[in-house]
Amino acid sequence: MTRLGEYLNKKSVNKSEISRKTGISKARLSELTLNLSTKLRADELYLIALAISVNPSEILTEVCGHLTLEK
Repeated sequence: MTRLGEYLNKKSVNKSEISRKTGISKARLSELTLNLSTKLRADELYLIALAISVNPSEILTEVCGHLTLEK
C-alpha cells in the first residue's frame, strides 16, 4: 500500500465517493493507493484534498514528508 493509501485508510474515506467528486477513475485511485511505482500528480492530490475537505498540504506532507535533499 502507498503512503496515499495509508493516509486515506486512516481518514476512513470512501474511494468511490472521491472518484465521483473528483472525476478520477476508481481504477486510477486503486493504482494510487496500492501500486508503489505509481506517481501522484499535483492536480490529483489537489482534487482529492478538496473531495475529503482537507488542506492539500496535509496530504503532501503525508505522502512526501519522508523525502530529504541529498547532501
